[in-house]
Amino acid sequence: LSAVVHDGGQGWAAARAWWLLRWTGHPDVRVLDGGLPSWEGALSTDVTEPAEGDFEPAAGAGQLLDADGAAALARSGVLFDARAGERYRGDVEPIDRVGGHIPGAVSAPTTENVGPDGRFLSGAELRDRFKGLGASEGAEVGVYCGSGVSGAHEVLALAVAGIPAALYVGSWSEWSADPSRPVAVGPDPQ
Repeated sequence: LSAVVHDGGQGWAAARAWWLLRWTGHPDVRVLDGGLPSWEGALSTDVTEPAEGDFEPAAGAGQLLDADGAAALARSGVLFDARAGERYRGDVEPIDRVGGHIPGAVSAPTTENVGPDGRFLSGAELRDRFKGLGASEGAEVGVYCGSGVSGAHEVLALAVAGIPAALYVGSWSEWSADPSRPVAVGPDPQ
């Protein structure tokens, strides 16, 4: 059975559900691009009983990074920081104990994956965007954000672009909670 996920329109929650289902091995997961506001068909408020499926989740089917893996990837491949630029630079940090980014990570705000209508840019546009940020042919790619939600949206955008990517689920919240981990600030990845 196919799984189709959607949210109220921003796409971050749907992308996180997409990532979780794929990470647990679901073979056919799709996202309603643009969320429920983009649906042009009829809507129902009926409560339905879905048919029983045969999906057996098995964690680990998707690419996953831990903190050490993210640090290594920032040096050997491309690690995208999906948060807003001001959080990446360390200008502001509304959630975690310190602002900044993982040294070597490249700023790639998730909000730039979609157009004004809230739908993903085309695969070609996303491919050009990510290649312009360093995701060249054959490069290993990873993503993190604040807590793994907008990062999942970035992984989905990379998938639309045809670029496989791993997710650092612990993201900046985990990284910055450990005072022994280095922190870079400013617009330069280093």
